[in-house]
Amino acid sequence: MGARYPLAFLILLLLHGANAALDPPAGEWLTLNGRRPRVIARGGFSGLFPDSSAIAFSYAVAYSVPDVVLFCDLQFSSDGVGFCISNLKLDNSTEIARMKDFASRGSTYQVNGQDVQGWFSVDFKSEELHQIGLIQNTPSRSPIFDGGPYLMSLDNVVRTVKPHEIWVNVEYDSFFREHGLSSEDYIVGMPKEFPVTWVSSPEVALLKSLAGKLRNNTKIIFRFLTEDLVEPTTKITYGELLKDLQAIKAFASGILVPKQYIWPMNKNGYLEPSTSLVKDAHALGLEVYASGFANDDACMSHNYSYDPNAEYLNFIDNSDFSVDGFLTDYPPTASGAIACLAHTKGNALASIGNETTDGSRPLIITHDGASGVFPGSTDLAYQQAVKDGADIIDCWVRMSKDGVAFCLGSSDLNGSTTAATTFLGKMTNVDEIQNKSGIFSFDLSWNEIQTLKPNLIGPFSESAMDRNPAAKNAGKFMTLAAFLDYAKASNISGILIGIEGAAYLATRGLDVVGAVSTALTKFGYDKETKQVVLIQSEDPPVLSAFKKFPKFKRVYEIEFDITDISKPSVVEISEMANAVKLRRSSAVQVDGFYLTGFTHALVDRLHAAKIEVYVGVLKNEFMSLAFDYWADPMKEIATDTWAVPADGLITDFPATAAAYFRSPCSDMEQNMSYYTISPAEVGTLVRMASYGLPPAPPPAPVLEPEDVHHQPLPLCPKEPMFRTFRCRMPPKGEYTMATDG
Repeated sequence: MGARYPLAFLILLLLHGANAALDPPAGEWLTLNGRRPRVIARGGFSGLFPDSSAIAFSYAVAYSVPDVVLFCDLQFSSDGVGFCISNLKLDNSTEIARMKDFASRGSTYQVNGQDVQGWFSVDFKSEELHQIGLIQNTPSRSPIFDGGPYLMSLDNVVRTVKPHEIWVNVEYDSFFREHGLSSEDYIVGMPKEFPVTWVSSPEVALLKSLAGKLRNNTKIIFRFLTEDLVEPTTKITYGELLKDLQAIKAFASGILVPKQYIWPMNKNGYLEPSTSLVKDAHALGLEVYASGFANDDACMSHNYSYDPNAEYLNFIDNSDFSVDGFLTDYPPTASGAIACLAHTKGNALASIGNETTDGSRPLIITHDGASGVFPGSTDLAYQQAVKDGADIIDCWVRMSKDGVAFCLGSSDLNGSTTAATTFLGKMTNVDEIQNKSGIFSFDLSWNEIQTLKPNLIGPFSESAMDRNPAAKNAGKFMTLAAFLDYAKASNISGILIGIEGAAYLATRGLDVVGAVSTALTKFGYDKETKQVVLIQSEDPPVLSAFKKFPKFKRVYEIEFDITDISKPSVVEISEMANAVKLRRSSAVQVDGFYLTGFTHALVDRLHAAKIEVYVGVLKNEFMSLAFDYWADPMKEIATDTWAVPADGLITDFPATAAAYFRSPCSDMEQNMSYYTISPAEVGTLVRMASYGLPPAPPPAPVLEPEDVHHQPLPLCPKEPMFRTFRCRMPPKGEYTMATDG
């Protein structure tokens, strides 16, 4: 790596690709017509901006595949003007309830047999609705655009956004008819210049009445709701209607169904076998569109490991069927899944590059193996990592009381094992290791440690985002010898051996450096040519101790955020290390959950000294991602690869990184597709905010020579979810908002 590409260049590449290959030939897909699935943007880019706002629609058009379809949930003002509004209750998606002129105008109406209280479009004239500000209606999404954009009529969407195609959905036709407003008349009477090519509704009567009255290129789609709900005009449940697709075919050309209709999920959050719905519908000539896709879905099936791209691919690239399109809150991610990632499972990974060799991608380095899927540092985590395409598997070496070296992410057994259930009496404080009490490996014999079970706890388990709970205690601990034996027999590029706390271990009579050196020599790694050996530590004496192995690469770990590095510090590092591991927030600066800048000078100084830069730890969970990454882990990978640029990515989920690097879109220089997964536009969201953000924290320091030899512990982030035990609590009133590196 080492080549950084400016955003303007990347946009030109994207536009060139769009012109070169707008629509791949038919026959490549298992859709009804053999063409690629369509991306339908629900309310525009509603995962990032307020639903159905001008900015949401405009971003969907600008950052999705060229033929993205804008989805408009049609509702009506009292004077019959159609608006795109995501929820029947205006107070769920607008500021209306706290607006002085409208706060007292709430109502209670019967909607499908239920009393619903709130603010409704039918109680306001169109000129009033145009004055109402939109808000983000999902708590986990960014609120900084709230109140800036306003409700839009469908006419305004057509005139200002100029979309290629529009999908109009009428969710509550019966409700509007009860208020003297005709959805049918409005749709039939739409101007010819309105590019409405889909009309959908969950109400059979409306769609039957529209049959034969629309332009020939306009498709009628029946929208299925939850199976146990009753369709209001036939009084039959949607589950029963699903059993007679032939009857649906009589008035519709396709169906829009919740994604669970196709891939059901059990109560434990795992997928069950797919249904035959898509193939059955296709056999009748019905298109099938799936709904309910959102990158920040905390209830996403565990099968996808919190990677939304994997979910999309399961609906279009499973060798058995493909849906004809997605209804999604994140159209850029759906676009990338279709244009970049589909049909690439068999592709070879792109060649590896660094500062001194040609290549097109950084190393994929594991963090405790595939620790997002199985308990970290277990045999299963390492096996999964190799299967998933990791280049480098890592072992952080811990020592038992009787001197057995083994792999584990922390010397504190309390979190990563079941030690608390058996050895609670061994709980103690070791300030040299961490800032809280723990049950430490060096206080237990290897036989005692072997009685424990691994424990898979994700970083966001407190938010009910567990990692693969079925494998919570699966796998076996591996000694360093067993790890090296497995690595030797595996088709990987190398290993990373992590060492920390060596000075303290020496006071306990445990020589971790000697144990590692002896093991590596015993397994022939001192003479190894096929697999590279990386030794990582934040302790300069540890790295210096491995200079006697000239074939090994030494990685200096910087455990706190920095914005730059002084020239003397670069010299100090170059004398002991070949690479540096940076926290994510040192490579791309973060203020709260917003990216604010790149540390290009830092990376450039290191690269100029022929020092490689590794960035980590990457995670898939959307809660670990700045909003600028659009809740898509692929976007962070693209950013670290092309905008930082990093020589290695350290990740809990090597499968996600490997999927990106198998895609032609991972090579910005060679990609000629009609779409690409582009790096984040750092600072853009902050500049677009509707209101000011809280004051930014003080900038992170510049790394000086004294820091190289005596690293200060980083400040603990304010949010507990980002806090590690190797951090110091700040003085009262001083906090860093940076995410965990």
